[in-house]
Amino acid sequence: MSTDQSTTGAYVETGKEFTRDTNYIEDRITKDGRDGWPVESGRYRLVVARACPWAHRSIIVRRLLGLEDSISMGVCGPTHDERSWTFDLDPGGIDPVLGIERLQQAYFARFSDYPRGITVPAMVEIATGMVVTNNYPQITLDLSTEWADHHRPGAPDLYPEPLRKEIDEVAELVFTDVNNGVYRCGFAGSQEAYERGYDRLFARLDWLSDRLAEQRFLVGDTITEADVRLFTTLVRFDAVYHGHFKCNRQKLSEMPVLWDYARDLYQTPGFGDTVDFEQIKQHYYIVHTDINPTQIVPKGPDESSWLLPHTRSELGGRPFGEGTPPQ
Repeated sequence: MSTDQSTTGAYVETGKEFTRDTNYIEDRITKDGRDGWPVESGRYRLVVARACPWAHRSIIVRRLLGLEDSISMGVCGPTHDERSWTFDLDPGGIDPVLGIERLQQAYFARFSDYPRGITVPAMVEIATGMVVTNNYPQITLDLSTEWADHHRPGAPDLYPEPLRKEIDEVAELVFTDVNNGVYRCGFAGSQEAYERGYDRLFARLDWLSDRLAEQRFLVGDTITEADVRLFTTLVRFDAVYHGHFKCNRQKLSEMPVLWDYARDLYQTPGFGDTVDFEQIKQHYYIVHTDINPTQIVPKGPDESSWLLPHTRSELGGRPFGEGTPPQ
């Protein structure tokens, strides 16, 4: 989803703690088509923004699983106005497949009075131009399970059945305290709310550091959905969250275990090659005008540090299990 609602500027309510709206369009695209949306190659378009951490998950999973030929991808620009994410990166500002200027048009094609934020990621049915779902946690799980017949040869199992309970438990902790935790700091409307979010965030990062000091990946010995979900926050930490959201006890680059872990993933095909730091910074620093009224975008940090060597392979583990990296 977008970093909050799809309005520009107003993200902080004075005196209040940030509360995320987690009501999404819960239809699913499944193999049996039980919600009316069967899995079918070429039928749907995944609409994302490279700036958005919630959409970034689906970009990574789509690439790791090799679903590029089955699910096309539309990319919105890094900023949006009060109405919607827009396709301003495309010629003429129009998505070449859906033929629309704003993602809002796909939402309104299905729900003419859609009352919530116009969020990414969103799966859109190409023929009708209607949004199917924006339920971002379920989208990636369904790419792993419901779309299995369309995975590339050698695709990793990101949601292995024997580990699903543990993956879900870890992912919930990561979401509550880290993925959403940085927003509870950045969008806090009071000192007390900010400090509560800050303390929970860094307590969980310390917990993750302890866990990852002894194992290469979060759950099991391969990359799973849990790693994807943590990575999209860690990769934005020093560029955005440390300063912009005041998550400043330490930079990621000052947390040895997590910094090594994040670089390991970044240097793995499917992760670093999906990151666009410039768009990430443009989104946060330009859109959140109540936090950054000048809209000045920082020049740093130096992206080359993500390519520094790491020692994570010493912990063993098999990034893709029995599979192979994406090409």
